Amino acid sequence: MVCVADDKGSRFMLDAIIRKRIDPPLAEIARYALKWRISATTATITGFVLGLAATGLVASEVYLPAAVMLLLSRFFDALDGAIARQSRVTDLGGFLDIVLDFIVYASVVFGFALADPAANALAAAFLVTSFIATASTFLAYAVFAAKHDMTTDIRGWKSLYYLGGLTEGTETILCLVLMCVFPAWFSTIAVVYAVMCWITAGTRVAAAVNTFGEIDRAATAGTAE
Repeated sequence: MVCVADDKGSRFMLDAIIRKRIDPPLAEIARYALKWRISATTATITGFVLGLAATGLVASEVYLPAAVMLLLSRFFDALDGAIARQSRVTDLGGFLDIVLDFIVYASVVFGFALADPAANALAAAFLVTSFIATASTFLAYAVFAAKHDMTTDIRGWKSLYYLGGLTEGTETILCLVLMCVFPAWFSTIAVVYAVMCWITAGTRVAAAVNTFGEIDRAATAGTAE
């Protein structure tokens, strides 16, 4: 069975809007990267290392350079997909991309907890927990979508099923940058974004109940017949 999911609501999220603007220039940069023999995996790992460097800067309370480092990190994270689409999309590349993204996001938040434990630790713990909610619902949905041969082109061709939501990549990056620009407001920004993450997780659970529940009911009806 092949199912094509539309996920229309996510088309209006910030991530969807930004992707339409940055994909053409990224594709052009990717062409040059391939000429220079820069692979998608190299771009992924570069973005990850820069993300960890941003975490170190945050922990050292050097916030504005941390924001610049984080944006540079996410540039390479976006570039890896553009390179892969012009060369070869691989399962390993998709695995590294999503896993290292989640680690960078959580580590930057951890950096704020290290910078000022008394003021930031509780909000940081809440936000990281919320990241677990969004990450687990995203990845679990992708696993069962693959089982049922479901596909979507909401964010272009990906190596795994992409289910959108209120807090996607662009929104998360914007949140982390705002924290770096306004570090005194970290706790407020973190709590607000954590609540948004739980809303995203809830909508994904609802989507799973609707989609996979319908598949299960159809399978049960077919067995009964």
